[in-house]
Amino acid sequence: MPKSKEKPPVCVAIVDDHDAIRFAFKAACDEYNLHFCGSSDSVTGLLTSRQPLGCDVVVLDLSLADGSTITENVRAIIGAGAQVLIFSIADKRQMVRAALLAGAAAVVRKSQSMKELVEAINQLAKGELVNNTETSAVIDADLAFKDEANLSPREREVLSLYASGFALKQVATELGISVHTAKEHIDRVRRKYADVGRIAPSKTDLMLRALEDGILNENNHVNL
Repeated sequence: MPKSKEKPPVCVAIVDDHDAIRFAFKAACDEYNLHFCGSSDSVTGLLTSRQPLGCDVVVLDLSLADGSTITENVRAIIGAGAQVLIFSIADKRQMVRAALLAGAAAVVRKSQSMKELVEAINQLAKGELVNNTETSAVIDADLAFKDEANLSPREREVLSLYASGFALKQVATELGISVHTAKEHIDRVRRKYADVGRIAPSKTDLMLRALEDGILNENNHVNL
């Protein structure tokens, strides 16, 4: 019986304008079996040094010395095919909110341990929800964050079932609609989230948005 191939380590990069942070993160990657695939003091520097980027996750500081905005940085990294994990002192609530709206998956404070950062990276790379205290605090404290997608009652109903693990056919059966109609609702939900900068291309992303908006209770979802 042939041996199963070992899963390659998660490929990560970091963008931070402090040399010490970048060096410490590189050392942590060796310690925790992450594949370190690059670092820079700017997102532009990281993206131009690696084409294509080739990372699973990019760890990103909120505020960089090059004058770039967090929104453009997060979108640029996502556009290059990686997920974004904010690693910052996170003292500027509006910047944290902007990062999450742009598509960043979660926030880890620099006051937390490197082990906690690595755990969040591994969760994100596996497609799991990184629903930590820092991320939830920003979302829970900002009602506007929850309301901006303006989903209709029917869209919320379809999203609740779909994000909880139902297949589209099951959603359609449960609600007494066609599979085509169920898909149209999910497509509209994705467009509405994208229009407000909260992109949700995968089913896991939709689960995150549903949790953020209180449409789905965290304890009610099943494995996707």
